[in-house]
Amino acid sequence: MLSEQSAATVRATLPAVGAALAEITERFYAGLFAARPELLRDLFNRGNQAAGTQRQALAGSIAAFATYLLDHPEERPDAMLGRIAHKHASLGVTAEQYALVHEHLFAAIADVLGEAVTPEVAAAWDEVYWLMANALIAIEKRLYAERGGSEWREWEVVGRVEETADVATFRLRPADGRPAPGFRAGQYVSVQVELADGARQTRQYSLSAAPGSPVRQISVKRVRGGAAAPDGEVSNHLHARVRVGDRLRLSAAYGDLVLAGTEAPLLLASAGIGVTPMVAMLGELADAGHEGRVIVVHGDRSPAEHALRADHEVYAEKLADASAHFWYETDADGSHGTGLVDLTDLAVPRGTRAYLCGPLPFMRAVRAQLIEQGVAPADIHYEVFGPDLWLGQEG
Repeated sequence: MLSEQSAATVRATLPAVGAALAEITERFYAGLFAARPELLRDLFNRGNQAAGTQRQALAGSIAAFATYLLDHPEERPDAMLGRIAHKHASLGVTAEQYALVHEHLFAAIADVLGEAVTPEVAAAWDEVYWLMANALIAIEKRLYAERGGSEWREWEVVGRVEETADVATFRLRPADGRPAPGFRAGQYVSVQVELADGARQTRQYSLSAAPGSPVRQISVKRVRGGAAAPDGEVSNHLHARVRVGDRLRLSAAYGDLVLAGTEAPLLLASAGIGVTPMVAMLGELADAGHEGRVIVVHGDRSPAEHALRADHEVYAEKLADASAHFWYETDADGSHGTGLVDLTDLAVPRGTRAYLCGPLPFMRAVRAQLIEQGVAPADIHYEVFGPDLWLGQEG
């Protein structure tokens, strides 16, 4: 809970701080990496830094947290904090690193806002920061304890499948012979690789097989760059260099987009490579003999680019009361929709619990359509690959 004095100061200064957050976070990262260049090399995603998306995500999370404290003084944004904490834990973020972030973030705030940062303003925003940081530290400590620590393990590639021209599935077993730890459908692992320049870069990939599978499985889309961003370093490395017999370093499984134990109707909506956690969920439901209503929704550029399509269809067919609805922008046949996903004519049962994964425009559009059909916002859950740029824009 934010103190009354700090709340008043934050409320008065939030417009100015919010307007300057983009510049503040840019200077923050510049100062942090100048002081600790190994963090950019071995912890932070260099592609997201080059594209500026990590700065946007940090700015959005700070603004969203401060706004929530003001609007809900007796509550805490647990959903937002949980998503951030799972991402941090999968990277092995430590409690000590929050002090380092604080040092460089507040130096950037003072640098950008200058004399406007009075002792009262600094104290108020310091309180906001440590409320958020300490909440994250506590959640991450619990996550580490549940997994027996933050150990990285080596896994051997025992299978590789070319799903599409740009998606490859890697099947993995622990290289040390110890049992594979459990996970829940919808979760992801961090994969760390050493690149040609010696950097150890890490990316998160959803586990695309159900928890009962004898192997772990990730399905990786090759990220092709453009004017705004470079090619994906890790995805292209995995596609070009990793074969059966090679080893990868993996974290434990993290992520809070997991199926709740409920008999409510389910809707699993994905687009593009967002299919990966949804296929794992479908596999889990099929293995459990789930009998409730399940609506499967997916959008892709074409049938040929629909990764894991066979699994998508087979698992849906195994369920007692499921229907699958696919939309393709090109080359759609008569049994599937053409264009973008459109739920207008899809009867969504009352009380449906929805899970979304895909590009942000897709998830925003589907969320809006579901709310129009009467699905409660609290029953719509999502996963974002990469920096969560939705944090400051949730309704």
